[in-house]
Amino acid sequence: MSEVDDPRMPLVHLLRAVTVELSLVSDRFAALHGLHPTDLRALIHLLDADRAGLRATPGWLGGRLALASPAVTALVDRLVRLGLVRRAPDPADRRRVLLEVDESAVALGWSFFGPLIRRLIEATDGFTPAELETVDRFLTAVRDAIIANPPEAPGPSDEHDA
Repeated sequence: MSEVDDPRMPLVHLLRAVTVELSLVSDRFAALHGLHPTDLRALIHLLDADRAGLRATPGWLGGRLALASPAVTALVDRLVRLGLVRRAPDPADRRRVLLEVDESAVALGWSFFGPLIRRLIEATDGFTPAELETVDRFLTAVRDAIIANPPEAPGPSDEHDA
């Protein structure tokens, strides 16, 4: 069976559609608040790090965003200037700087994304705990598959016939 005929392809297409819609919502938020899409991705990574109890440094953030050190410095400077992120000394190593999301950024995010988050939670009302576990396993597997082997941009010799 070819990949095109695989009965799981509608899930891939639906996941792509959800991704596009979420990207459009994120783009609207970024544009509304004068942020670059990378600024928003940085904030999301920093919020996720905080939830996971990770200490986020500029180097860590650069690795998550695949940015070189000068670009990370410019990004963090921009977020600090906007009052969305703070630099703080690491209590375990005063030479190291930690990045913290300011509460104003959290409030700003909730004011925009809160209604959508509530609708997404309400959308799960008809699901059983077992179904929610299946959705969680699926989305975790999708995320892990992307992280493990992200697609690469084709090089000049990798042209694809359309």
